[in-house]
Amino acid sequence: MSQSDNSFEPNVIDDEMLQKAVEEQWPEDIRKLAKAEGINFKDVMELQLSFRNILQIDNLWQFENLTKLQLDNNIIEKIEALESLVHLVWLDLSFNNIEVIEGLDTLVKLQDLSLYNNRISKIEHMDTLQELQIFSIGKNNLTTLENVVYLRKFKNLHTLNLTGNPFCNEEQYMLFVVAHLPGLVYLDFKLVSDTTREVAISNYHYLTDLLEHEEAQALAQLEEKQAQQKELEYHKIVTCSAHQYSSTGKELLGERHPKDWQQFVCRGYRSCQTGLPPRSG
Repeated sequence: MSQSDNSFEPNVIDDEMLQKAVEEQWPEDIRKLAKAEGINFKDVMELQLSFRNILQIDNLWQFENLTKLQLDNNIIEKIEALESLVHLVWLDLSFNNIEVIEGLDTLVKLQDLSLYNNRISKIEHMDTLQELQIFSIGKNNLTTLENVVYLRKFKNLHTLNLTGNPFCNEEQYMLFVVAHLPGLVYLDFKLVSDTTREVAISNYHYLTDLLEHEEAQALAQLEEKQAQQKELEYHKIVTCSAHQYSSTGKELLGERHPKDWQQFVCRGYRSCQTGLPPRSG
């Protein structure tokens, strides 16, 4: 239905469509019971909205516990309005008219993503999808093999489909992909053989070694930055707590600058436990 099918007017994802879609997924006996008692979208775990001539993703916020969503074979142009579906594990957006990968930041549990048969020219904006295991982006407009390098950040990725992209016609396509993604088990529906892996590593080790070095440096810099940030936050807590303690000490002890209450124990980021010395006399 995607890309060339203009025989029907675009549809809107409204409550009527959603109600019908949920009912169609269930056996007849459960369907009758659900109609009688009413359907709570919060209880729905899977939703199929394929082949409905949907132009725009919308009105899915009610499905807050959804784990599987099918939006394939529509005329969707933009990935949007998915931010509330934080429990999604499986998302199918294949056979649409999508040009840019976006709107996936909150889907941190996503393991299986299909963008097959769209109009995408760059693999990007997927940094938060660290649980990704299966990715299909075949039959798009990927022209440069450097796109593949972006996928190195997904350490759990074991199955990848790139078939039908312009760069697949390059002579070294398979070896380049396998060399840069050493964790791949399946590429383009085929098992990556040990022989292919060995040849790929041999041919591209000079590039992958450099990448690994750069990645290690970047990781070290990130860890150092995080450590500095943590230390900065700690000092802010200590300073804040000291001021709190100073004010409390002055009030309770009636002293302008008491000398023996300098020690205190911080607990967490929002509270601290102070230890005032007993008053003499």
